[in-house]
Amino acid sequence: MNTLGNHLLVELYDCPQDRLNDAPFLERTLEDSARDAGATIVISSFYPFSPHGVSGVVVITESHLAIHTWPERGYAAVDVFTCGDAVDPRSIAEAIVIALGAKRHEIISQPRGEFGKL
Repeated sequence: MNTLGNHLLVELYDCPQDRLNDAPFLERTLEDSARDAGATIVISSFYPFSPHGVSGVVVITESHLAIHTWPERGYAAVDVFTCGDAVDPRSIAEAIVIALGAKRHEIISQPRGEFGKL
């Protein structure tokens, strides 16, 4: 690894509205995805907006996962940021894509803390 971490920007489109508006479901989904990839959860916080939408974050010892949803548009923006080699951020992202039922998605990878630039 030539970087300190990897940051995935996950664009989820055409998701079922009920999943994107269910804060407990989203919290379980992000936590389960992190655990299944071997990450260690520190704390999580999710906030449901009125009339719709959820923002949430799961802090892991390896960094964090975050989500912001727009149920009325069937869209969710997810960040998966992991440091080190112990946890594969792509497996977390892919599990979230499946759980949220996205019909279309894009995963953009951004290396963080490139050694040559530090």
